[in-house]
Order: sequence, then structure tokens, then C-alpha cells
Amino acid sequence: MHSLPHIGPLHIGPHRIDRPVILAPMAGVTDKPFRVLCKRLGAGLAVSEMTTSDPRFWGTTKSLRRMDHAGEPDPVSVQIAGTDPDVMAAAARHNVEHGAQLVDINMGCPAKKVCSAWAGSALMRDEGLVARILEAVVGAVDVPVTLKIRTGWDAEHRNAPAIARIAQESGIAALAVHGRSREQHYTGVAEYDTIAAIKAQLRIPVIANGDIDSPLKAAEVLRHTGADAVMVGRAAQGRPWIFREIAHYLAHGELLAEPSLTEVRDILLGHLRDLHAFHGEEAGVRIARKHLGWYAKDRPENHAFRAVVNRAQSADEQLRLTGDYFDALVAGVEPALQAA
Repeated sequence: MHSLPHIGPLHIGPHRIDRPVILAPMAGVTDKPFRVLCKRLGAGLAVSEMTTSDPRFWGTTKSLRRMDHAGEPDPVSVQIAGTDPDVMAAAARHNVEHGAQLVDINMGCPAKKVCSAWAGSALMRDEGLVARILEAVVGAVDVPVTLKIRTGWDAEHRNAPAIARIAQESGIAALAVHGRSREQHYTGVAEYDTIAAIKAQLRIPVIANGDIDSPLKAAEVLRHTGADAVMVGRAAQGRPWIFREIAHYLAHGELLAEPSLTEVRDILLGHLRDLHAFHGEEAGVRIARKHLGWYAKDRPENHAFRAVVNRAQSADEQLRLTGDYFDALVAGVEPALQAA
């Protein structure tokens, strides 16, 4: 077995983050119920899904919900996206007024609708604009500002080390790097050499992101890059306990047992109730369906399970069908997968 990388607490401005495992911001996924759940299950930090910097949309139900941090464990990290330095500065101030204790700038999102507006990872093509945005946001708020980037726009333009230097000079407090270019989206495999090169040249904390899906992979990436923490995204979908598994392994060098079916049932039912309460019944039931699909993806009879729970039209029915399925598994009997 390889020796464990030596990882201490992560310091971002005044915030000490004892568990160096961070939930990545994911649009439509990292809402408050999921962030709170992941923090409870071991994430040292959970970054909100991206909020728009355009003030015309701040009053919408979606934006107001994304800016709701009541009861969320500290520190609260909110991600913003946009292309205009002044607008981004105003968005940062607005989010700090609404509870953000960290402001994260998105230059890592590869989505076409984001990049076509020159936001997200498209910004990496204009290093001068990057500098202006970072300096404007850092200067606008008195909380730490972090940045998330990719390795570059495409394989021929891996300018992340140059962006990283600009970030440090602009006063960015920590940098997360996804080991893919924008053109890769989430395909192929992440590479970590670029992250290692960035870490070697910076004084600020560097967070490694991309394909980290197990405690062993987290340790391997930290050893390879020298990064200060790892960021987990898609691997947490349907498996929020991955954070405690990684944190425990990094601290103690031993693998935790998988959660029992009883614990999975309790985590999932609690998550569903929180989604229903936070989003309202209609939206909560709809949003819960994708989480149910992720929880079920590695379980027996997952197709039948998903077909049944996806037919549930009410919160009570969704909870009952899900509970019945897991109760049967716990009892060691074949689940009766009929809709009510």
C-alpha cells in the first residue's frame, strides 16, 4: 500500500476546513438539501449550484431558492457566473448580503449555454478579462473569493497555469482545478499533471477535481498533484456518504464499510423529505426522481424500482414506495414493485 498523502486542514481566508473533501457545485444538483446532507456525511465544504450574476433574475423563485442558506452549516460557499466585471462584483456583494461566506467564481462549467455567453470555461480564452473579473470581485467583498477552472479551452490551449498565476495575483484565496479541458466536457479521463504543475507554482490552496470516485482515488490524486484537498462531483450523486469514506481513509488509512441498507434507506427518505419541504411538493417530487435514479443505479432491480417510484405523483406516495422497497431488501424478501 502507498503511504498516505499528508493532508492538514484547508484554510481559506479565516475559514478552517478540517475535512479536505469538497462537494463540487453542480447545476440542478447541489441545492441546499443536498449540500446539508453531504456536509452531514463528511464533506468539509459544499459549494452551491451556480447563481446568475444578472440582477434581472435575482427575484425569480429559482434564484431566491438558490440563495437560501438558512440553517446551512458554515462556511456557506456560493458560486457565481458571468462575464462583466462590474456585474460580477455586484453579484458577489448581493450574495454576501444574503449569507455567502465564500464567493466562488465559475470558470469551469463546460455547458454550451454558459460558454456561448462567454461565461464558465469560455472565459479562459481571454486572460485579460479573467484578471479584470477576479480583481473586481475580490475588491467588492470582504469574504474570501475562490475560483474554479479547467485545464484550458481545449487540448492545444492548456493555459490553466497562466490563469492560476493571474488568480493568485488578483487575490483569489483558493483555486479548484478540474483536470479536463472545456472541449472534453466530462468525457475521457481527467489528467492531473496540469494540477500538479499549478500546485508547484502557487502559494494559495489548490483543490483537485475530476474523476475522484473513491477513497483510494482521492489519495492517489493528492499524492500525484500535491493538492491541498479534493473536490467530488458526479461520484456523490446517489452516494453522499463518499465524503466520510474519503475523509476517514485520508485520516486513518482504513476503508469504512459500505453503509447498511437500513442506513441507506434512512438517508434516502430523509433526503426526499428535505427535497419536498424545500422545493414544495410538486417540484420536490420531480427533483427527487433523479436522486432516486442515482441511489438505485447500483442496486438490484433498479430499473423496476425507478419505473415505480417515477410514477409517484405525490410526496407521500414517493416516500411510501421508496420505504417499502428498502424495507423488503432489509427483510431479505423480494420487493413488491407495484405502483399504488
